[in-house]
Amino acid sequence: MTKEEFIIELKKIGINLTNKQLQQLETYYNLLITWNEKINLTRITEHNEVYLKHFYDSLTIVKVINLKEINTLLDFGTGAGFPGLVLKIMYPNLKVTLIDSLNKRIIFLNEVIKELDLKDIETIHTRVEDYKEKHFDIITTRAVANLEKLLNYTKNLIDNNTKFIPLKGHIDEELNDINNKKLLEKYNLKIASQEKFMLPKENSTRNILVIEKNKV
Repeated sequence: MTKEEFIIELKKIGINLTNKQLQQLETYYNLLITWNEKINLTRITEHNEVYLKHFYDSLTIVKVINLKEINTLLDFGTGAGFPGLVLKIMYPNLKVTLIDSLNKRIIFLNEVIKELDLKDIETIHTRVEDYKEKHFDIITTRAVANLEKLLNYTKNLIDNNTKFIPLKGHIDEELNDINNKKLLEKYNLKIASQEKFMLPKENSTRNILVIEKNKV
């Protein structure tokens, strides 16, 4: 996905890039490639591939939620900052918390945040299952674990006003798993919606779930 294609595809999902945001993404890319030589951040390093499989893919969350109306967002297992750091660049209104269990990645994220002069964004070196600090409007994660693990990781973080929105690939088998259905029931959760689509260019399957508490 070239930059030109990136801009066009984002417009299709309601995102209009500013020149500043495009420059921030390019700086982010350059930092990602430089740091990737020192620590393992991503297997995907080719410019067009990063724009498609990391930047664009992270932003597909807007298919299920209007981030202009959201205040706080938690991205756990964020790795090199996908999707949380990309979302912060595109939606400066968000107060973003990035969690990762590897401190080397946290150091990288802090460097990107500093270079891009981003505000209202914090990084925390911990495992999400050990984090129980505050309410978030949105909790998200991308390609971190199977549904069973995700539900167990977030069971103490999803309250009545939280939407848990994991970004995943193929999900049908996990959704049909009786154990996952029982787990949703156990934690009083429901899958409020599911968005299934194909990633542009390579046509690989993507699924976005919206998981919420069952309201009494």
